Parts: sequence; structure tokens; C-alpha cells
Amino acid sequence: MHPRRALTVLLAALLMVLGLQSTSQARPDAVPAAAQTLTWTAGDDITRYTSVPTTAVAGTATIVFENSKATGNTTGMPHTLTFVSSDPEFNDDVELNILANPNDDMGGRHTAEVTLTPGRYFYHCTIPGHGQMQGILVVTEGSGQDTTAPSAAAQVTGTQNAQGQYVGSASVAVTATDEAGGSGLDRIEYATGDAGAWQPYTAPVVVDQVGSHKVRYRAVDKAGNVSTERSVDFTVVAPPSDDTAPPDTSATVSGEQNPDGTYIDMATVTVSASDTGSGVNTIEYAVNGGSWQPYTMPVMVHQVGSHSVRYRATDKAGNVAAEKSVRFTVVAAAPQDTIPPVTGVTVDGTRNSDGAYVGNARVTVSATDQGGSGVAGVEYSIDAGPYLAYTAAVVVDRAGTHTLAYRATDKAGNTSAARTVTFTVVAGQVPAPNCAEFDERLTVIVGRVDSGVPNRITNSRCRINELIEDEKEWTSHALFLKHVKTVLDKLFREGVVDEREYDAIDAAARESGIGRPGQTEGYRTILDGSAASFAKWQQVGGGSFAPNGDGSITSGTTRDGLGMLWFPERKYGDFSLKLQWRDDAPGTGNANSGVFVRFPWVHDNPEEPRPEWAAIKYGHEVQVFDRPDGDLYKTGSIYGFDRVGLAGAGVTQKGTWNDYEIRVVDQHYSVYRNGVLINEFDNLGGQDFYPARSDDPGTDGRRFSSGYIGLQVHSTTDVISYRDVRIKEL
Repeated sequence: MHPRRALTVLLAALLMVLGLQSTSQARPDAVPAAAQTLTWTAGDDITRYTSVPTTAVAGTATIVFENSKATGNTTGMPHTLTFVSSDPEFNDDVELNILANPNDDMGGRHTAEVTLTPGRYFYHCTIPGHGQMQGILVVTEGSGQDTTAPSAAAQVTGTQNAQGQYVGSASVAVTATDEAGGSGLDRIEYATGDAGAWQPYTAPVVVDQVGSHKVRYRAVDKAGNVSTERSVDFTVVAPPSDDTAPPDTSATVSGEQNPDGTYIDMATVTVSASDTGSGVNTIEYAVNGGSWQPYTMPVMVHQVGSHSVRYRATDKAGNVAAEKSVRFTVVAAAPQDTIPPVTGVTVDGTRNSDGAYVGNARVTVSATDQGGSGVAGVEYSIDAGPYLAYTAAVVVDRAGTHTLAYRATDKAGNTSAARTVTFTVVAGQVPAPNCAEFDERLTVIVGRVDSGVPNRITNSRCRINELIEDEKEWTSHALFLKHVKTVLDKLFREGVVDEREYDAIDAAARESGIGRPGQTEGYRTILDGSAASFAKWQQVGGGSFAPNGDGSITSGTTRDGLGMLWFPERKYGDFSLKLQWRDDAPGTGNANSGVFVRFPWVHDNPEEPRPEWAAIKYGHEVQVFDRPDGDLYKTGSIYGFDRVGLAGAGVTQKGTWNDYEIRVVDQHYSVYRNGVLINEFDNLGGQDFYPARSDDPGTDGRRFSSGYIGLQVHSTTDVISYRDVRIKEL
């Protein structure tokens, strides 16, 4: 738990001991809302529910989910209604997952009793390929006193003959009212026939199909009360006509096919009809020897075997087209490949008596697929870096102990579990690569512009990012672009980048503005992992950081507790702070850490004697925390002020170095991760757990306009590494 969360819990407990009431408690005079019925229906349409509720009031509710012949399902396709409880942006107190099928024991109509709370519920259909069947139910805190349903009425208009039949078409207008003092009218719904699905009523319903018709209607108020269903019956006849020609009809069959023309798992039959006389009135179809049914949408046939779909059409003058048919065969799909490839690795090279590889080690990865689809690609990662495409043996010549991870993916999308091999390289005759910068990001990022090109290793043994010196102090933009062109020309000649990638990196360099006035990098390194650099920082509170000898430092190595490593040499006002961090938490967990900025001198502070809390209470913490559970403030959040959830910024890959830029101008904060802006925050005060200090130079409750820099350590299990900490004053 974050220290602020812990303090909040303690304060709540103290209020209970003192017998005080929290302002978040419900009003004592609140009345539970009346029970309500919320109905979802599904039919043949695979892209949307036939009808859904959009609002409800807090309290008990009966959920009705119906996917039956009565609601328009003629194909037997199952549908689901699932309430999502894992998204922090929505309510999570209703666990609901209903599968409805017209042929199940309930006839496709299922009910569930739930208790709704104020807020928003996200629901969707979980059948693969039906991602559009989703929506949001908004629940308000109703008074619970409106139990009277609204009233509804309908009127049929149009040209009538002597028998009272409507000639050509009829129009049905529906009106509704809610009693004075009620919750107010929410919506009107209508349905056609005895079993048609309910639809939102927005304008008069025009019926021009010849025959007898029924239009049902009802109204719903904002408290969820539904009026008694009512209906109007009428008949539409065709205008006088000398049309004696039947409609023209045709049909097509579509779906995924085998080379022999059979359809895999399903065939879809689409019927069309046209009539130049009185116009098409109805289209009908029948599957195999079945009875004729109204055609309203393409017919999906799932059953394995040979099939015939017959079809015909009738115009408004009563002329019936001759029956036609299409024939096809449906077969089951071949068993799906669910077995990932099998991988192996060998390490070759000259070894000394200790088993270390002298000069370099050559790593060869192999992969075979036993599931039948074939190997699509192999990837590898060196020392927890980004995964790169494996095309040839990997030569590792940097001295030190290395871990190479490898995995393979088959053409069915199955990826093998990553395996690793660890080995040590000692110096030989080949010198270490002379790279201008150290940059292992996944893609080539120039300044803050991501080109999207993989940051692959070049023939010089440096990565592309390491050759583009975007952090050097360039005197002009033109000079920087000339340097980038020289690098790209060489990489293009060597086959490291293709023409598209050349243009993408060149465009990123131009967009970066590096070298223009105010755009040069000019960063000062304040922590490079060396003993001299590390000695300039101070540890306060619990925990610890220790240098690793490779330019990085890691937390929680010697003692437990909450603390901070801070840089006391100078304060910074407006600045751009750049660093790299890596989540090294053991097991499957994620580290909890953060970067503190703009906090006051931490020692001899009369208002806060604990040095590490001076940063927590009077500075800003830019959070580093990607665990889906626990604290709601995730990576990129300004802790206590501006929350970023995992849905907003996404999960940072564990065990991988990530770039962080924290840019502060006046009271505007921008947070970039790996070149992508994931949060912006304007510090206007009054949003935090703690008030501003009495000597805060801001006069409107804002935090300090300048201060110190620090790195948080949370515990021995929240292991995190930092490196390459640089800052530029703006």
C-alpha cells in the first residue's frame, strides 16, 4: 500500500473511534429504489443486440436476457450477455454471464436477480467475432418513489378504401406521457407482429407491405416502470394495378471455402428480388425440406452436410415468382493447431578454462512445429532487451555475463514459452563496440518522435538508435539532418534498413526539430552509475539503492523499508528530466516506485521531520506501477493528483528498459514513456491528500515552483533499476 493510502485508512479508522460520520456515507433518508426489470434481446443480427436498456436506477433489478425465436432468432445462433467486472473504469459489483440459445431448456429466455449501484456497467457479447455487441448501462441514484408506469397511445393514418383497409401504406404514430411529479419519460418502444423484437421509437412507423399487420407499443419512464403493452391491427392493400409480372429473384452463397468448393463451418445465403411494377412485397426462403419463412436478412447454415435453400418473392399485386434454389455443402473445419513450436539453442565459440567464451559467443536458435501449421518466425532478446527477429546466428562480443531469451511462433499464432541460455564472454582480441550512445529501446526514436522502425543491431555492433546522436548538442537542425542522412545512407548500403525504413527515420529526424533554437538536447547527466556519480546522491528513510557496475542502480538490495535516493546538489524549476527504468520485481509481480520532483530541502524540516516524507507531502511523485491490482495510480500518474489507469496508458513490459521523460513548465506536467505522451497535468492545487506548506511560493495552493529530484524505493520486493538520469533546464 502506498503511504498516502495507509494514512487515509488510519484517518478513516480514527473517525470511527471518535464516532464521527464520513461525508461519503449514504443519506439516512435515502429510500431504496423500486424493483425494476431490464430486458436485453438478441436475434439473427450478429453485430448488435435487438434491444437494450440504457439507463436504470440503483437498487434491486431483474435482468432478462432473451435470444429466442420470439425475438427473431431463426438460425439457432447462441448469444451471451456478460457484465465486465475487471475494468477499473466501470462498476465491478455485478458478476453476470448468461448464455442463451433458442433451443436450450429455457427456450432462450433467462433471468437473473441483481443489485445495481450508481455508476456505469459495461456489458458485451463474448462470442468470437461479435465485438460490436456491447454497450454501457448508466445507473442513477433514484428516489425510489416513482412506481407508476407511463401511459401510451397510438394512431393509424393513411388512405383507406370502403372496407377500412389502407391503400399502399399505413403510418402508426405513438405518443406517451408520464404522470406529473414522476421520474419522467425515458423512451418509447414498438414491435411488429406477435413476436417481433422491441425497437426504439423515434418517428411514425410506416408499413407498406401488403397484408394484415399488428404494431405493438409501450413506454418506459426513468424509474424503469413499463407501461402495459398495447397494439393496433390494420390491413394494407396494394393500389389498383395492371401488374401481372412476378418479381425477378436471385441468390448468392458466400463463406470460407476449401479448394473443392465446400464451405468451412458455415455458408451464408443472400437472396435479392426486384420488381418494376407494383414493387416487391415479400421474400421467402426454406432450408432443405423445411417450411417457407419470411426472409429479412442473409440465411446462415451451420449444419455439416449437403443443403438446398429454396427462395421466392411476391409483389404487391400478388404475383408470385417461380421457386428457385441454391445447393452447397458445409464441412467441419480441420482441427486447429494449438501446439506451439519446440525450440532449441546451441552456443559455440572458443572457451577458456573457466568455461567463458573468449572474444565472442555464437548463439544458434532452432525451432520445429509439431502442430502442423509450420514455424512463422523466431525471436530473441539479449539481457532483457526487446525481442528481435532471428534470421541468423547471434554473435555476442560484449564482455560480461549475458542471458539470451528465445521463442518461436507458428503460423496458427501459437507462441512457445520463452527459454533462456546464460553464458559469459571475456575480452579477447575484438574491442568493445564504439557506440556514440547507449540506447536499447524497441524502435528507433529520434528525440521524442517514434519512427516505428525496429531498433536492430547493425554491422558495427551498435543499434540504430546508438548511431543517431539525438542527445548531442547540435548547432543547427540542418547539421543534425546531414548526420542522420550519412548514417542512413551507410545502413541502406549494408542492407540494415530498406527504403521505407530509411524514409521513416528521416521523417522522424525532421519532425524532431533537434538542432533548432530551443530544441537541442543539452542534457546534463546527474547519475551514470559510476561510484563518483552515485556518491553525489543521498539515501533517506528506509530501503536502499546500489550500483551494479554496468551504469545502472537497483533498489531493495540491502535493507527493507520506504525511502528515497535524492540529488541534493541543486534545485530545478522548469526542466526536462530523462531517465531509463526497468521493473525487476521477482516472480510475476510488478515493482512499485516513482520519481519525485520539485520537493523542498528534506533535512531539518520543522513541518515534516521524516526526510522521505518531505518529498511525498510537498513534492510530486510521477508513479511507476503496472500491477493490475492494488493502487489505482498506475505508471504516468501524478500521485494523489492525476490518475492514469492501465486502460489509459497500457502495461509496461516487465524486465525491459523503458525511457521516461518528465517535462515540467510552470505548473504544467507532461509524462512520456518510450517517446509516447501518456499523461498531461496542470497543477491547480486543492487535489491532494496534503495541503501546501506555509512557505510554498505559490499563492493559490499549488505545489512548489522549484525543488529537488529523487527516486523512490518501496521495499525489498519492489525491485526496480534506474540508469542514465539526465536533466535539462528549460
